[in-house]
Amino acid sequence: MNLNAFLHAIGLAIARYLTTEVEAHPLTAPEPIERLRELLRPGDVLLIEGRSRISQPIKYLTQSTWSHAALFIGPLAGCAEADGEPHVLVEADLADGVRSSPLSRYRDYHIRICRSVNLSDSDLHQLIAFAAERVGAKYDLRNLFDLFRFLVPTPPVPSRWRRRFIAVGSGAPSRAICSTLIAEAFHSIRYPILPTIELVTASDPKTQRHVTREILHIRDSSLYTPRDFDLSPFFAVVKPELMEGFDYHKVTWA
Repeated sequence: MNLNAFLHAIGLAIARYLTTEVEAHPLTAPEPIERLRELLRPGDVLLIEGRSRISQPIKYLTQSTWSHAALFIGPLAGCAEADGEPHVLVEADLADGVRSSPLSRYRDYHIRICRSVNLSDSDLHQLIAFAAERVGAKYDLRNLFDLFRFLVPTPPVPSRWRRRFIAVGSGAPSRAICSTLIAEAFHSIRYPILPTIELVTASDPKTQRHVTREILHIRDSSLYTPRDFDLSPFFAVVKPELMEGFDYHKVTWA
């Protein structure tokens, strides 16, 4: 075995360890999977409160409930479970790379739906195609530093460096963690997530008044985390309970 193969084998073992699920206690009751099936639309981003070993350091570093994200694209041709359930999600996994998944993979998980607004049919098609074309891509796990840093549940990193800490390194394993796949998909249609904003003041030749405009700049995709879709002013948070006509008068209190 050559050195590259040896390092990759070690990296894969660490990745499998980090993605192994452990006992967790969700903050809220999970939504029934059947309700999610009815509400989800292609292009929705699912934020997931993960249960794997790597979830804890990601939650700590991002100061967020969400440790994973997946893109709902609808049934993917030729991809289904043995029982016939179609794969409807595209997600990046540390050990498996980019994969398609059934919605039932996240049955009994705490999930938040973040929905982009006013996407044209052509942009939605391009978004879905971008994600679907990347299914099967693998990550280079030879850079062991990218993996070892997540073995500590609460890495001693100052708050101002935490986002960079997630993205630092070769970028290959990091991209399986930091929502880069989904960020790149939305950037491909120039849909904003959390862009940096530059205020530019110029004189309007017609009115001779100074006009201030906002110019959006796309941030480095490797710096995005699941939390950013929750914080983004350009994504609507869809809460199933409210979508079905919540009436507080019908709540049964102890």
